[in-house]
Amino acid sequence: MGFRETGVIKVGELERLGLMPSRERLKKGPVVIAECPEEIPCNICVDACPFKAISMDKIYGIPRIDWDKCIGCGVCVAYCPGLALFVVDLSKYGDKAYVTLPHEFYPPPRKNMTVKLLSRDGRVLGAGRVVKVWSYNNTWVVTVEVPKEYAMEVRGIWVEE
Repeated sequence: MGFRETGVIKVGELERLGLMPSRERLKKGPVVIAECPEEIPCNICVDACPFKAISMDKIYGIPRIDWDKCIGCGVCVAYCPGLALFVVDLSKYGDKAYVTLPHEFYPPPRKNMTVKLLSRDGRVLGAGRVVKVWSYNNTWVVTVEVPKEYAMEVRGIWVEE
């Protein structure tokens, strides 16, 4: 079953839709992944990107990333009202990667805090460490250090008080 039936998009579907950077690009450094496969009237990410790395054919098109222009700054993550943009960085040495994601729950995470890592479908995958936190317009943008094998699966965090 696909994302229209389950509500959860998988990496294979993103690849088939051309929404995933190459493995080589992922290893070079942080890069945004637009997990936005529906044609809806929204193009906020296009104007939000300071490097002009995001484009759309029309306002209700699917965002396309120029992965050569994208530096993974995460500005688009904060602007996306659909919470559908994530930055993945597989360039770290060893068995860790960074995932930058939107977070709109309280309490907000803090740097160096240990948080639960949540999968695309909300399952707890394990624990991660918060390495960076900033906010824009009531959306926290959180970068977490995760096991490399979970980098393409972690899409949320749970902060315990």
